[in-house]
Amino acid sequence: MEKLKGAIFQRPPLISAVKRQLRIRTIYESKMVEYDMERNLGVFWISCEAGTYVRTMCVHLGLLLGVGGHMQELRRVRSGAMTESDNLMTMHDVLDAQYVFDTHKDESYLRRVILPLERLLIGYKRVVVKDSAVNAICYGAKLMIPGLLRFEDGVEIGTEVVMITTKGEAIALGIAQMTTAVMATCDHGVVAKIKRVIMERDTYPRRWGLGPQAKAKKQMIIDGKLDKYGRPNDSTPSSWKKLYKELSGEDPKVSKSGGQKQDASKGEEPASKKRKAEPADSDEEKGKKEEKGKKDEKEKKEKKEKKKKKNDSSDEDSD
Repeated sequence: MEKLKGAIFQRPPLISAVKRQLRIRTIYESKMVEYDMERNLGVFWISCEAGTYVRTMCVHLGLLLGVGGHMQELRRVRSGAMTESDNLMTMHDVLDAQYVFDTHKDESYLRRVILPLERLLIGYKRVVVKDSAVNAICYGAKLMIPGLLRFEDGVEIGTEVVMITTKGEAIALGIAQMTTAVMATCDHGVVAKIKRVIMERDTYPRRWGLGPQAKAKKQMIIDGKLDKYGRPNDSTPSSWKKLYKELSGEDPKVSKSGGQKQDASKGEEPASKKRKAEPADSDEEKGKKEEKGKKDEKEKKEKKEKKKKKNDSSDEDSD
């Protein structure tokens, strides 16, 4: 059992739901519970990485012992944060709970049978988000300091945190970019990056793009002072150019058209002109292409004539 601890190689069995290719899975802990000498049956307990095939591990154990082996029974006693002793329910319990709710309007049994998703996330550090920032996070935006409401002690950079609403609903899992001390003292910056969004989009109302800066930018696009992508052009006020920051890596003071002019002044022709400047095919190459096309047409005609002759001969034989 000790030899099968740590990182092991596994290939999924013939009857499996995944592609049969060699992969590595980790066995964190394993121990022998019981062994019956007469029946040659053993019971062992393991703590393993998700995706481990215990059937394959039993076969490997038999190969190490030199006698062969296979799995007779498998019992999962824990999955993630849930163990077999925590709120195990059967489908009959679900049916009964639904019947009690439909007939007596009592949802206590139903709430005990069906647990919320947040029950799986109680082991993570919590970060409470303002209602105005919830929908932006659902669309993949990072959690910034203005959207932070409350936070838990002991948050370190790189640790996984769960972002929740003021009602306790899970929004997303994220990776912290600040410690608790920095969150308490800083007034700007990224609090956490998104790892996995949990909440559906548009559960909360959309609240981005309603600030004074965003409204002013929209109005300038309408007035033609910015291009349709919100970038400065020739009629953009100098005050806006000073405040504007381009995050795409392009020059913020020059729009697309300006960029083309700048490239031309440097002596670099745009791609469209380069294509036009490419030399055309010579007369000899054109003649070769035409001859090749004529030969292909002749071959096609000959094939068609041969097919017609065969069909005619077959019709005569049948007559």
